[in-house]
Amino acid sequence: MKLLRITNYFLSIFLVVLLIACSGSGSKKSVEETIQDQPKEIPVNDESQALLDYLVELGNYVNSRNIPSLIKVSSVYEELEGNNLIIDLRDEETYYKGHIKGAVNVSFSDIPDYMSNTIKPFEYDRIIMVCYAGQIASYTTALLRLIGYGNVYAMRWGMSAWNKEFANDSWLAVISGEYEDKLETTIHEKAQINDFPKMNTGKTIGEEIMDERIKAIFEAGYRASMVTAKKVFESPEDYYIINYDRRDKYEAGHIPGAIRYKPNGTLGIKAEMQTIPADKDIVIYCGTGHNSGFVTAYLRLFGYNAKTIYYGNNSFMYDKMVEDKSILSWIPFSEAEIEDYPFVK
Repeated sequence: MKLLRITNYFLSIFLVVLLIACSGSGSKKSVEETIQDQPKEIPVNDESQALLDYLVELGNYVNSRNIPSLIKVSSVYEELEGNNLIIDLRDEETYYKGHIKGAVNVSFSDIPDYMSNTIKPFEYDRIIMVCYAGQIASYTTALLRLIGYGNVYAMRWGMSAWNKEFANDSWLAVISGEYEDKLETTIHEKAQINDFPKMNTGKTIGEEIMDERIKAIFEAGYRASMVTAKKVFESPEDYYIINYDRRDKYEAGHIPGAIRYKPNGTLGIKAEMQTIPADKDIVIYCGTGHNSGFVTAYLRLFGYNAKTIYYGNNSFMYDKMVEDKSILSWIPFSEAEIEDYPFVK
């Protein structure tokens, strides 16, 4: 009887050990299957890799504290007598109707030649880009910063913040809550990783690739980098929409289908950028259009057909921004942003 109890005891231990071994084997198989299911690393094409490396050599601007390089309208006014150059990017007719004293009028497409052959950029403390609402200036500033002009800034809100006469035809005319009822709160996942766009510059050196891309971007004009909220809301499925803002703002309501990308955690980071489709139109938006202007410039440098929404969230969910301003720190444009600074004709 005693012998039987001993035998049963050891038999029980054996069965427990066998069960654990089988369970461990099953877990191992599960881990292996999980690893196999994970997407494998996809190499970046040679031109994109060379450009990425070159931008890092230049200082990795997009991941520095200097982005976005914006300057308040009050600071511009206070430093009018300083060693600064103001470049007005608006069309010639609008410029002559009223501009900041001392500002020079240069079209967007002429900026590279102007910076290289007309002035000596680094003789100025600051070169300040000015436009209608701030987005064109942000886009231009980003491109110039990326190629090494570290003293270039975009004036926040553009001429709309300088004097109400300019705001009436710009910011004050476009703020809208028209599409607030079409916002959604569904969380969307990023696309599968893929290669960067093929730039096909024919160059192999990062600096030469940069030169070719910058030339093409300025020749295309700034309108190629912008899209209206109306067009996006009419057919959001036509775009890969990037919400470039804080998580709580994204979760409070975003354009249908939009995917959130983390500010200061996307640009220049290969694994993140590879989730942005190379074969689809990309739309980037933020609260005011300033930050998205900088992002758009960077993505277009790499060949993405990226566009920023005119005036950002202010152009389609303005009333909601005003209502939730204290909760989510929204920045809705208002007359409080407008100064009464003098201008010349």
